[in-house]
Amino acid sequence: MTQPGQPPTDLERAVTALVQALRAGGAAAGLAGAELEDAVAGTLAFLRRRLTADFTVDEFGFDPDFTEHVYLPLLRPLFHQWFRTEVTGIEHVPAEGGALVVANHAGAVAVDSLMTQVAVRETHPQRRYLRMLAADLVFATPGVGPVARRTGSTLATHTDAERLLSSGELVGVWPEGFKGVGKPFRDRYRLQRFGRGGFVAAALRTGVPIVPCAVVGAEEAYPVLGNASALARVLGLPYLPLTPTFPWLGPLGLVPLPAKWLIQFCEPIDTTGYGPAAAEDPEVVFELTDRVRETIQHTLYALLDRRGRVFG
Repeated sequence: MTQPGQPPTDLERAVTALVQALRAGGAAAGLAGAELEDAVAGTLAFLRRRLTADFTVDEFGFDPDFTEHVYLPLLRPLFHQWFRTEVTGIEHVPAEGGALVVANHAGAVAVDSLMTQVAVRETHPQRRYLRMLAADLVFATPGVGPVARRTGSTLATHTDAERLLSSGELVGVWPEGFKGVGKPFRDRYRLQRFGRGGFVAAALRTGVPIVPCAVVGAEEAYPVLGNASALARVLGLPYLPLTPTFPWLGPLGLVPLPAKWLIQFCEPIDTTGYGPAAAEDPEVVFELTDRVRETIQHTLYALLDRRGRVFG
């Protein structure tokens, strides 16, 4: 530390500038008083932990410190102010132990999975983390893959899903995959196929409950009007959506429209009565898969009736 009467060092000047910038940014975000100072102190403490490597990462690459202090703060304004998200049924998500959250998928960009992750962390009494199962493309995308790993995502494989569930984690899956996020606006809120029910088999093998989840809002946030399929094939992408703003506005076209969002977690489906062997029975897997899909579909219709104005 600089002695009284001596000019500040370069490091001290840098720290002072950083604190001033953090205060200005916090004030711009609406923070004030003790709340602002707590946010600044928390950010400085986070930076100290990163510099001293005083943080932990699990075997999947999940970094709770990064998730809590960088990732979630970036998503919360989108969740609360931009989408004005309302969450219901969070009491259906178990307080502890493994469980599989299964949700619909839509809206050109997979923002619905991110908002579901925020919904669990923000509204669950135990503030649980939702560990997401993601497609290979997510981890092959430069810059996106490492962030996905750090924030709790892993490959959508039977092995990874069962390891997470067996260790008591809350796991999220979006079985419509790219068929869901790439579907045209005219088919909004009509669920696509749920694949072969691999998520049901994982739940049966580990004996965890399945929690259906319905998300309304993504379809209007990124309405898909068309698909540049030829260009998508050239680029090696599953689809290349055309929306009212993308690609016409360039990078600004990636900003979602401020649609009203509703997320509802439905009553869990108990799998313990079936036993692990039922995971090898196609009839059981199909019946449960169809039950989850129908629950989500009917809940979507109910939420649409309740939502009212989309942008109001």
